[in-house]
Amino acid sequence: MRGIVYTGEGVEVTDELSVRDPGPKEVQVGIAAAGVCHSDLSVIDGTIPWKPPAVLGHEGAGIVEAVGSEVRSVKPGDHVVIATLASCGVCRACSTGHPTWCRSSLGNVSHPFSYKGSEASNFAAASVFVESTIVSEVQAIRIPADIPFTSACLIGCGVLTGVGAVLNRAKVRPGETAVVFGVGGVGLNVIQGLTIAGATRIIAVDTLASKEVLARQFGATDFIDASTTDSVAAIRELLPPNRESAAGALNPMGGASWTFDCVGHPAVLRNALDALDWGGNAVAIGIPARGTEVSVDINALAYVDRGLLGCRYGSARPHHDVALMVDLYRAGRLKLDELVSLTRPMEDFREIVDAMHEGTVARGVLEINLP
Repeated sequence: MRGIVYTGEGVEVTDELSVRDPGPKEVQVGIAAAGVCHSDLSVIDGTIPWKPPAVLGHEGAGIVEAVGSEVRSVKPGDHVVIATLASCGVCRACSTGHPTWCRSSLGNVSHPFSYKGSEASNFAAASVFVESTIVSEVQAIRIPADIPFTSACLIGCGVLTGVGAVLNRAKVRPGETAVVFGVGGVGLNVIQGLTIAGATRIIAVDTLASKEVLARQFGATDFIDASTTDSVAAIRELLPPNRESAAGALNPMGGASWTFDCVGHPAVLRNALDALDWGGNAVAIGIPARGTEVSVDINALAYVDRGLLGCRYGSARPHHDVALMVDLYRAGRLKLDELVSLTRPMEDFREIVDAMHEGTVARGVLEINLP
């Protein structure tokens, strides 16, 4: 079986993989298409520590091949999106609609693969850079058969993470303003989530001026090239204090109602905090190396009702949110096809990685076993 394995020294495209049969509550999925996310690259470069050997990939869609004896929600032949959230479904967090808070969904590593005769683990409870994978039943979410796999696979991570951060975590309201730092796959989905939510001013910030075209295509009203401009100062020029606060306030400030750090760098998160208006909130989405810290004057939070929120996986409720994303896509309100800017077979994985480093793709997709 073919797949992409992290060996500890790099990655290898190999045909020396095998996968075990599904357990009673597991589903075996033949992967049709898989998006390449920066989290996969973070394993390769060591930002996310992961024990090798491991089969990479966590943004996939495919066809159910087999199910365990206790599985009831899907059957062989169903088209599914794979969610990376292997939540238990029965704890207090899951039962109250917060599966991203499920303790058992963290550090959820199993070893369904064999690589060159030795045990190999999954990654992010998914492993979709492979012809066939094993996931828990809760992760296999049925979708209509007419949704293209190359578009559907992106729902599994980038779309749920970005759109979910807006709709589920921030709960942005019509008329509010927002800034998105980082116009990659997740950032583009934050932008279109803000459009869906009715934000009136959506400012995209990136260090690559070439990202402006994509940012505006997905709904940004303004773009700031952070490589040549003080982004916080530029944001305040675009979002000045309103007349009421400017008239008598000692520090009228100005800035955005919401900011989203999709990069995962302390300097970017600090900019996201500094770009907030009174009562604004910053949402930390990007994942830096463990132990990374950000410093902020607490008075700049407490005196003006600013906040900082973390957001895991778009605070998603996958079985609700995947269906919602499909409905929005069918209604023409969510761009999925447009996110796919490069498709390659597994053997050309490096081409997608290079394009990601160069910032020339919205999302690269591996075509693995397209029907």
